[in-house]
Amino acid sequence: MIFSSVFFLFVFFPIALLLYFIVPWKLKNFVLLLISLVYFAWGEPIYIVLMLFSVCFNYLSGLELDYYRKVKDQRWLRICFWFTIIVNLGMLGFFKYYGFLLDNLNAILPVDIPYKTLALPVGISFYTFSALSYIIDVYKGTVPAQRNFISFGVYLTMFPRLLAGPIVRYKDIFEQLTVRRHTWYKFGQGVTLFIRGLGKKVLLADNISAAFNAIAAIPGDERSVLTAWVGALAYTMQIYFDFSGYSDMAIGLGKMFGFEFGKNFDYPYISKSVTEFWRRWHISLGSWFRDYVYIPLGGNRVAVGRHVANILIVWMLTGLWHGSAWNFIIWGLYYGLLLLLEKYFLAKYLEKLPGIVQKIYAFIFAVFGWVLFSATSLSGAFTFLGNMFGIGGHGLVDSTGLYYLGANLILLVICFFCSTPFVWKHYSRIALKKGAWRSVAAAGIYTAIIVLSLAYLVNATYSPFLYFQF
Repeated sequence: MIFSSVFFLFVFFPIALLLYFIVPWKLKNFVLLLISLVYFAWGEPIYIVLMLFSVCFNYLSGLELDYYRKVKDQRWLRICFWFTIIVNLGMLGFFKYYGFLLDNLNAILPVDIPYKTLALPVGISFYTFSALSYIIDVYKGTVPAQRNFISFGVYLTMFPRLLAGPIVRYKDIFEQLTVRRHTWYKFGQGVTLFIRGLGKKVLLADNISAAFNAIAAIPGDERSVLTAWVGALAYTMQIYFDFSGYSDMAIGLGKMFGFEFGKNFDYPYISKSVTEFWRRWHISLGSWFRDYVYIPLGGNRVAVGRHVANILIVWMLTGLWHGSAWNFIIWGLYYGLLLLLEKYFLAKYLEKLPGIVQKIYAFIFAVFGWVLFSATSLSGAFTFLGNMFGIGGHGLVDSTGLYYLGANLILLVICFFCSTPFVWKHYSRIALKKGAWRSVAAAGIYTAIIVLSLAYLVNATYSPFLYFQF
């Protein structure tokens, strides 16, 4: 059940909101937990057992860690900590990577190991990382263990951010689990954020995705340079508006239920370097790996060789987190190498270039990265990249490329401007005006977005968010 579905918008969400607000404060977390479990079980009821196990196991583990920390039993504190980490990672690894591991073993062994393909439990990467951050913070004494089972269950299963983030850390919202304010102003902010995200997903991401899907289906030896670039740019815009649209919707839903989640995107396509790009893209994931993997490994306060290893380890894991395929691993290492090149060689030269050149540089390398990311195989990724440079393709320009460029040029331009602060700045000028005009204009803009989105949804086919697969 995706947020941009008619059923969610007109059935599930209104009922959930009504139930949440008609009960007294002491029952709100209980109702929110039930709503989240129903939402999670809607598509794959069998995996509700896995989620409940994660909630119960990590709740009890947190209490154990808190106890051993207070009695200063370091031996059992470490045993409990590592056991909990191994169980969480083992659960994630089994469901997400065992097929990938066996496929690679079968490729090198003389006999095949038979196995049954398992459906990936929805949201497992996100709620496992939320559980890990909780366990690590309790182990370090950064936060106390949550003693209320319902409150902990809400933290781990909260449906707005369960399927595709943002990755919410316990230390950032544990106070909100017991005390949070519900105001009409915050609720209104949530509604506008949700509508904005809905528009990003339905009006921009879903429409531009048609161009990429069609171009990706063209055989590599029939794809011209122009066609390949149109396809790559289309996916670059699709994944931004798809993922940032979901994040806006999730943050907006959180506000409607009284929660404040951190920003997950900050106009990444205006970055002046790849390093800056990753400070602006999927902020919650980048900060998670920084705080729980990169810094514990030593960060950049180590010798150059160790620092290089730290960066490559973090980015290989980042790639693996996104999916169990070699193209994701290569995609992660690609960014790790770019970050190292910028830190040790390119930064001093980039700073001397005009700002627009820096932005073009960062954007182009992001486009190359998305080609690796979007491919269904490594060979497909390299073929597509080769097509972008005229290798093994269909020439520089052909009728197919001209057709897709002409059919999508206006939408690509709209996507480009909407991916920068340009549109928001102009909207803010309207919103900051005094008088009735401000309210009428703002209401008109958001009404137009939701009406157009609903018009598309009525006739649209099922279009899940890209990050649901992770």
